[in-house]
Amino acid sequence: MKDILIDELRTAYDAQLRGVTPPGGSARVERDGPLTRVVGWHRGFVTGPRDLGVCGTELDTLIARQRDFYAARGEAVEWKTRAHDLPADLTDRLSAAGFVAEASETVLIGKSAELAADPVLPDGATLRRVTARSDVERIAAMESIVWGEDWSWLADDLAARIENAPEDIVVLVAEARAQVVCAAWLVFKDGVDFGGLWGGSTLKEWRGQGIYRAMVAHRAQLAAARDVPYVYVDASADSAPILTRLGLHAVTTTTPYVWSPPASDPGVP
Repeated sequence: MKDILIDELRTAYDAQLRGVTPPGGSARVERDGPLTRVVGWHRGFVTGPRDLGVCGTELDTLIARQRDFYAARGEAVEWKTRAHDLPADLTDRLSAAGFVAEASETVLIGKSAELAADPVLPDGATLRRVTARSDVERIAAMESIVWGEDWSWLADDLAARIENAPEDIVVLVAEARAQVVCAAWLVFKDGVDFGGLWGGSTLKEWRGQGIYRAMVAHRAQLAAARDVPYVYVDASADSAPILTRLGLHAVTTTTPYVWSPPASDPGVP
């Protein structure tokens, strides 16, 4: 029975979640054959249906065209793959074209109504929705600390989403002593049965105290209140076991393949 459920969830995922929500701001979404790509983000982004419908040299040409498109812009590009993608040699051909695999994540899906609960936070922590530019800048600063790299681009991304479609994104912060200690957001898309659980990063000293679980429970509440039956997340190795215990189901894995222009290319710092 569980295998049947997972197959159904994976099928719905493939049917509804292979596109890209328009990011707003100066970014735009384009099509190239079976692919959807984003131009104007902090780096390029490419995704496609489960079966690209091309193989062999035709697939190599499609891959090279994306790489060369972003190379001409002096930008890196992420090609989002899933473990059940077709053709089966897609990732081998991406590697041959110079794309490098980053860490894989597990795609998990759960029923909003079953996950929904009042958020329970540790003493001294509070939860609130934010929309102000100053708050998304604080989120980006916190994410930079968590991941040990510059995430300043996230402030522009979240601000653009809030400005262009405020009804389709809910950005939450957990704060303690006036400091952002965790941030997460919930993304909706018209006509889609899934709410996307993004973010969920927590400062190291505040982990293990239930803040991440509280963020999941509250976002599931919001999805259920909007009659969105499912929530989904691309979960890291650290988060996946927590989410599985909460009742989400693993349906596949996703791995970003990234091509970056050589540092010696003209126009590249």
